[in-house]
Amino acid sequence: MVTAVRELPPESTQQAVGYPSLFLLVALGALVPVVPTGAIVSSAAVVAFHQSSPFSLLFVFLVAAFAACLGDTALYWLGQRGVRSRNGSRWLAALRSRVTADRLAHAQERLDTHQVSVLVLSRLVPAGRIPVMLACLLAQMPLRRFVRADVAACLAWAATYQLIGILGGSLFPEPWQGVVAAVGLTVLISAVPALWRRLRGTPREAPSGREHP
Repeated sequence: MVTAVRELPPESTQQAVGYPSLFLLVALGALVPVVPTGAIVSSAAVVAFHQSSPFSLLFVFLVAAFAACLGDTALYWLGQRGVRSRNGSRWLAALRSRVTADRLAHAQERLDTHQVSVLVLSRLVPAGRIPVMLACLLAQMPLRRFVRADVAACLAWAATYQLIGILGGSLFPEPWQGVVAAVGLTVLISAVPALWRRLRGTPREAPSGREHP
């Protein structure tokens, strides 16, 4: 990866290829939650930070936020079809398989009192988006209301990960160095919640003798 980033193409080529690629990767990552979209946005922000165009960072922000919102909307619409169908759907089943019962219950409890703020925070907290989205689906939140709240969530998410990229770009003179730093930071941020849940869960699981993957 370092070698590939070191040999960046000319700025015009970066923009012609970079923005469509950013859009597709973020939208795909929102629809299929396996792509590290935060790292992608941070990396794009690093490259934009080192470009001469004053609008590069603005374009990265707008493209990332729009793609994330579009992907979330598509996934929610597909999930709604499963909720309304007697037999469900593979999209709804995939969402259920990624959420434990306790995390779903916690998301449903928070959703009852703070709908918009919960959606915004779910985008900012790693692995927090799917439990809240599933809670919204099971509560039969209308698509229009979900999209209104998700717009704010995606704007906050894009701004947060772009700031990580700007920080990486400002600390290092070469773009590839900033990309490596930004990716490392986003991976670390993504790993912290899972590690925290595991540390918290271990003492409670020990007395019952149960093991969970």
